[in-house]
Amino acid sequence: MEHISNLACEQVIQTDQLRKVFKVGFWGRRVTAVDGVSLEVQRGEVFGFLGPNGAGKTTTIKMLMGLIYPSGGTATLFGHPVGDPSAKAKVGFLPESPYFYDYLTGREFLRFYGHLFGLLGTALDKRIDELLELVGITHARDLQLRKFSKGMLQRVGIAQALINDPELVILDEPMSGLDPIGRKEVRDLILRLKESGKTVMFSSHILHDAELLCDRVAMIMKGKLVACGPVSELIAGDTTHEVEMVIDRLLPEALERIRPLASKVVLQGERVMVVLSSQQAVDLALDVIRSAKAKLVALTPHKASLEDLFIRKATGVHQPVEARV
Repeated sequence: MEHISNLACEQVIQTDQLRKVFKVGFWGRRVTAVDGVSLEVQRGEVFGFLGPNGAGKTTTIKMLMGLIYPSGGTATLFGHPVGDPSAKAKVGFLPESPYFYDYLTGREFLRFYGHLFGLLGTALDKRIDELLELVGITHARDLQLRKFSKGMLQRVGIAQALINDPELVILDEPMSGLDPIGRKEVRDLILRLKESGKTVMFSSHILHDAELLCDRVAMIMKGKLVACGPVSELIAGDTTHEVEMVIDRLLPEALERIRPLASKVVLQGERVMVVLSSQQAVDLALDVIRSAKAKLVALTPHKASLEDLFIRKATGVHQPVEARV
């Protein structure tokens, strides 16, 4: 029995057939935003909740945070109902489009949220300094939020989500609207949270970021889960044997010998990019390159990605799945 109890403690988030139906318009037309979502998030992992805009990601997260009530199904945090105060005390949350009073400084902003959790005095000041250093904005601690960049606002928003030293951090679209530098900063911060023992769940439609960060992902479309599991397992079935070659100084007659072998040929100035779909085609193309004394600049195998899976699920017939792995 003790072993079973320990396993149960490893489920930080658990939903069972979670459902949300909204009534919209004058006639109260019923729209199903979340339709039978069942998933689990394990302690200590980075879990990606992926899908296009309007798929139901934010609605699901709002139900987990107790901001809206489900129309059906159940959800628990740390084995307790989502509204349980003891469970909420272990959670840090950054919504998708937060509003911060922008005349507060970074330090004042975090002090305000610290007071909401009952933190006071030197303990709060120490916690604020730790968080400002963790998110990399110590230099801006006395700068008003209205002077922060989008990336800095995301980082101070994550800092407020950590003010109570939560075990679980939920971030709704933390990379949305960020430039490449800002996205990298948020990715690095999520990895640091994992290293410190936090469980992180974040929603996103930026699949590359999820592939870099996540232990497991769940993919939702039109309110239904269509895939869930470790990234490596989800894309294993989409493995491709395509290889991309970039060739320099390839004579026209040699290019004509390669064309029948390639699924794609792109001329790039003095260089040629070809895509080959089999090992036999690669071997034959290499023979042509050597005989023509051309230069092979790059040879890159095409690896299956979450984007490939996403497009396949979005364009194909998909069935809802139970996201328990």
